[in-house]
Amino acid sequence: MHIAVPRETAPGERRVALLPADVAKLAKLGHQIAVETQAGSQSSSIDSDYAKAGARIGADFADTVRDAQVICAVQPPALADLAAIPTGATVIAYLQPATSRPSIDALNARRASALALELVPRITRAQSMDVLSSQATISGYRSVLLGAEALDRLMPMLSTAAGTLAPAKCFVLGAGVAGLQAIATARRLGALVSGFDVRPAAREQILSLGATVLKVEGIDAEGSGGYAREQDAEQAARTQAAIRAHVATMDLVITTAAIPGKRAPVLLTAESIAGMKEGAVIVDLAAETGGNCEGTRAGETVRVGGVRILGPTNVPSQAAAHASQLLSKNVLTLLQHLTKESALHIDPADEITGAMLVCHQGELRV
Repeated sequence: MHIAVPRETAPGERRVALLPADVAKLAKLGHQIAVETQAGSQSSSIDSDYAKAGARIGADFADTVRDAQVICAVQPPALADLAAIPTGATVIAYLQPATSRPSIDALNARRASALALELVPRITRAQSMDVLSSQATISGYRSVLLGAEALDRLMPMLSTAAGTLAPAKCFVLGAGVAGLQAIATARRLGALVSGFDVRPAAREQILSLGATVLKVEGIDAEGSGGYAREQDAEQAARTQAAIRAHVATMDLVITTAAIPGKRAPVLLTAESIAGMKEGAVIVDLAAETGGNCEGTRAGETVRVGGVRILGPTNVPSQAAAHASQLLSKNVLTLLQHLTKESALHIDPADEITGAMLVCHQGELRV
């Protein structure tokens, strides 16, 4: 099987879809891999590493994908490059069908099979392919560092000859993978940490990390696939009131709530933000899907009164080496799932493959 790994060209994207260690595993199985020059340079992997792993180094996108049966990328290939993709090839990437329709249509016109990494189903059999979970681990960790850097105070309690510094108070909204990693990281940095999630099981996980839980009676919004669902009006009102009272004393608030395929829920209203203390910082990890805070702007830092709201985007790329390590393992496992007797096998009826396919052999599926 011919596998191609192009260099990422999207602004701010520093990850790579496959690292040399996983390229070597594929090469040992008899697959031929082409990696575009400089593809891994921002993930601490240079061309010579890929060459030693058995890859051919492509001069540019067209040269890299010229014989490809499978193209493994992080972001969708640029529209200008899609004409170079062989007819009928399979493309694996974050395809974002809701916002990248022109790319999907162009791939479909070339009768490509396109699998969206972010659509991997949350089932036990697909856990090792779940890029959302692996990359959320990076985002949760980085969110605390971003917040700590923006604060005008230190995170831990410190006793000095000049007096004692009280620990920062950190509140994490949403206890999925990113939220739990944020809680654990803030605890390691010495903050007093509390958390909240609308799912009862997630609240138990918050306690297991040594944080306290913001309690709101009668709240249970467990959805399918382990995600939260939207609350009804009465539940939302009670949740908002509890959050508003709690954040008033917080130094750092990290929001991580997301609902697949929908705009991020607003958890911090303008009223809640106005009631926060001077110098408080919010890190909104949902900035790319609209934000959990009123006033969040993706890619910007906004000041509302004495509060700063950070809206970071593509947070995993800030730790590109480790993010790529996890992502590469996800992609490798997916490739192994798609391979039958050393040949590519795309089965729309398969519960993993079918859930990820956005187009296949001239048929749009989204």
